[in-house]
Amino acid sequence: MHGRVKVKTTAQQQEEKAKERAKKLLAYTTATKIIFKKREEKKYDEEGLKIAEEILRANPDFYSLWNFRREIFSAFLQQKSEQEMQELFQYELNFLEGCLQVNPKSYGGWHHREWVLEHTPTPDWLREVKLCNLFLEYDERNFHCWDFRRFVISRAEVTPDRELAVTTQLIHKNFSNYSSWHYRSKLLPLLHPDPEHPERPTEEILLQEYELAQNAFFTDPNDQSAWFYHRWLLGRGKKQQSLRLLHVNPGQKRLFVTFSQPTSLRRGDTATVLLDNVAIEGTWHTPTGDDIHSLLWIFKFKEAVPLSPDSTVKVEFQSPDGSNLHLSASCNSGSSTITVRSSSEDDRASTWFTSQLSSEKTDILEKELESCKQLQELEEDNKWCILAVIFLMRALDPLKHAAETRQYFDALVATDPCRRRYFEDLCSKFSIENTILGDRSDESSIIDISSLKLTSLYHMDHIAAYREVNLVSNRLSSLKGCCMLQAMEKLTADDNSINDIGDLAHIPTLKELSMCRNNIDSLDLLQPLKKLTLLTKLNLDGNTVCEVEDFTRQIQQLIPSLQELNGNAIH
Repeated sequence: MHGRVKVKTTAQQQEEKAKERAKKLLAYTTATKIIFKKREEKKYDEEGLKIAEEILRANPDFYSLWNFRREIFSAFLQQKSEQEMQELFQYELNFLEGCLQVNPKSYGGWHHREWVLEHTPTPDWLREVKLCNLFLEYDERNFHCWDFRRFVISRAEVTPDRELAVTTQLIHKNFSNYSSWHYRSKLLPLLHPDPEHPERPTEEILLQEYELAQNAFFTDPNDQSAWFYHRWLLGRGKKQQSLRLLHVNPGQKRLFVTFSQPTSLRRGDTATVLLDNVAIEGTWHTPTGDDIHSLLWIFKFKEAVPLSPDSTVKVEFQSPDGSNLHLSASCNSGSSTITVRSSSEDDRASTWFTSQLSSEKTDILEKELESCKQLQELEEDNKWCILAVIFLMRALDPLKHAAETRQYFDALVATDPCRRRYFEDLCSKFSIENTILGDRSDESSIIDISSLKLTSLYHMDHIAAYREVNLVSNRLSSLKGCCMLQAMEKLTADDNSINDIGDLAHIPTLKELSMCRNNIDSLDLLQPLKKLTLLTKLNLDGNTVCEVEDFTRQIQQLIPSLQELNGNAIH
């Protein structure tokens, strides 16, 4: 038709695009080969910078090219004057701005900008602060920019109080700005450090912050940013390292100690065992023998140690940070084993899992709890609100609110069934904490953790010296964590769903084990028991493994010390 523009067909357009892509790819690969050849030959020149620049403008995530540019600049620093380098680096900073506009979350781009600024003769740090402000206006959650901002602020000598004001402004602009909340948690300890826990702000400041967090989650209850900050406010400072417990077992030529913080007696920390102020030879190891940081460490005597009623066993601990701790046990108890717990004010049972609250903080948290409960009534399916209620009750009085906490966990599972196992494990942790806090029995006797719907084991180091442990009628599928029970002689774990008993292999004191009605369906699952040379009683009634042919004989071969199986004596 005359007078009409000829329209290209879809096939023609695709063919032209394919040719254009092929042309760009050829130029890209050719330039890349040139750069790698230059790098291999260590030819650091202006041409290399130019070629790398063209590629990075299109793809700022080509990390190797940023490395190559740094190598070129490092060579130039040895060859060029300060003024020349100032000009080169200024151009590089301008070039980087363009690359970061292409991809504001380029790991390589932000890292390279830090390196350039550190090597620029006279960097303009305040300009970098303004640049951060611009990028954060574009994307307030750009954590790459937030990391870069912290780097710049440390050089620009911007005071923490000014930065705190920035976070306040950004939070009021958008309560969902998680990065601002997080940055706030880093600034407050710098401005108002707690004398006892410098990594935390003072209690007065924390109480003021509750109002800000509450305003946020009442405005948008479904946004998690303020809820996470609220959780941080409820947290506590890191506990100081302490020796919590010393348990001596002369018959097995060993002792163990528990700590308030994980430590490694093979990687810097040292501990010495003394008998009547004379050092004893031996070796330290964890319950599993792994070279890890652990809350419990076992000392194996090189030789048998004769203990008289007047003897005193002492453990002295020294850490690289200067901590010097000790715990002593007198042997005049007449018992075959000796257990001593720390009497330090810093390690009272009331502070094991929660902080000591002042009356002012208690009042504030009680009001906070009431507010969150009211919000939860309005937002019944808001899991963040339910979690906040749980953590507030834990902070105020775990034992007083134990039953109510369980009800809120049931509501959590109903609200978010996809995270059922997480909630069940968290509930298990709190239930064990309550049992430990509420236990008033003899340190070396029995602890009952039965019928609590436990799905996992926590805080086993706190009950490491108990001789009998009752885990009946829970929901456990594994005994992982029980290796901490280094004084346990009897374990009853009937009516669970256990099919993993691997940690039992590391409890040399175990004499009686009952796991009736669990999920032990093969002899392979019982292999860890062959290491238990003191095990004399085993009850597996109700497990399908008992139906294995020649079951009794095979168990006898596996555990030669066994005298009773499923309630029947064996010979």
